[in-house]
Amino acid sequence: MNPDLSGIDVLFVAGFGPITLDTDASKAFYADALGLPLKSMEGNSDYLLTGHNALKGVKHFALWPLSQAALSCFGTGQWPVDLPTPQAWIEFEVRDIDAATRVLKSKGYRLLVAQREEPWGQTVTRLLSPEGLLAGVTITPWLRQDQKTE
Repeated sequence: MNPDLSGIDVLFVAGFGPITLDTDASKAFYADALGLPLKSMEGNSDYLLTGHNALKGVKHFALWPLSQAALSCFGTGQWPVDLPTPQAWIEFEVRDIDAATRVLKSKGYRLLVAQREEPWGQTVTRLLSPEGLLAGVTITPWLRQDQKTE
């Protein structure tokens, strides 16, 4: 049984990782020191990820450069100065992105992105959590291939 968070049916944590200011330094720590199997995403050498189920316990772990997080949320490579700079990101895979977005909006959260389809095929609603995490509710088709959603 999946937890029901006030009308948002979370299926699993779709992804997590730090937002990087210095990707080389972060890569040195996570890949070189800790030995995580990070590789560049095809077409984006600065976005380093483990790949599908390469790290047990998480579907997707990645170092996400702040400039790319800003571009994804705001269409520019600069994070707005009037918002806290996130230190990490987390995404929750949900059963229904429409319902999840409505619930978040109805509870008064400021959505940075609402139900946008990313170039890589994921649909996402993003906001900042109270702790300053860049949080998202998502529909990620390739992560659902081995996950029963009914």
